[in-house]
Formats: sequence, C-alpha cells, structure tokens
Amino acid sequence: MIKVLFVCHGNICRSPMAEYIMKDLVKKEGLSDIIYVESAATSTEELGNPVYPPARDELKAHGISCKGHAARQVRRTDYDRFDYIIAMEDIHYRIMRDRFFDGKADKISLCMDYSSRPGTQIADPWYTGDFVTAYNQILEGCSGLLETIKKEHSL
Repeated sequence: MIKVLFVCHGNICRSPMAEYIMKDLVKKEGLSDIIYVESAATSTEELGNPVYPPARDELKAHGISCKGHAARQVRRTDYDRFDYIIAMEDIHYRIMRDRFFDGKADKISLCMDYSSRPGTQIADPWYTGDFVTAYNQILEGCSGLLETIKKEHSL
C-alpha cells in the first residue's frame, strides 16, 4: 500500500480538500486498493471538526464528498507510516520537519511541487475566501502527484 498524507494548518480546508480530491482521482484510476490517502493539521485549533463549509461546498460542486471527516493533528509516527507527506505551504513543511519529525524531511514536499509551478504556496482560503483557486491549485498538485506515484511505482 502506498500512503499519502496531506497537511495544512487546521485540517479543515486545504488538506482535507487535497485528501478528498486525491481519493477521487485514485478511485477514477482504479487504484483505491493500492493508494491510501489521509490528511492532518500542524495545529490543534480545529481537532475533531469537519471540513469548513465553503471548502465542503467547493468539493461538492465537483461531485466530491468529504462526509465523516474529523480534523486530526500530525503525529510523530506519521513519518514512518506515510510514503508521501504533502504540505500546502513552506511553514507546514518546516513545522513538520522541525517539530514532528526531528529534522527528517526527505518524504515531505509541497503540493504544487507536482505541478508546473513547483514551490508555489497554496494560500489559505480561510483567510482569502478564494476556495475556487485553492481547489484548482490542489487539483493540479494532486494530479501531478498521482502521475508521479504511478511512474515511481510502475502502476
């Protein structure tokens, strides 16, 4: 099983959007039994909360359900448990590397690193209100990530 973890600040907007977009892409490719996807937060602010309503609505507009999601925080054990750990912004990358993973970072990358715009930060739609742009960027990153996984694992 290939395991992917998406991470943002609160696990109620970007990382769950990425989780459910990726799950949808994986399902459409018939790879659900090979690729496992989850999401988490770097903070404790939203633990247990569902996907933020505007993010949920944006997913729903694309026929993607996020029912049953409950925000959780990244754990130290996630580094060994997941093959790909995908951050939405540099700050999440640094927090995971420094606070959760004791300086280890070879499994961590940015979502947009799998797009034609590597290094691009996905702005937090909680603050910008722009869930459409966040969705489109995340879809672009997830699509590229899925192609990378398929290539790296000969799927």
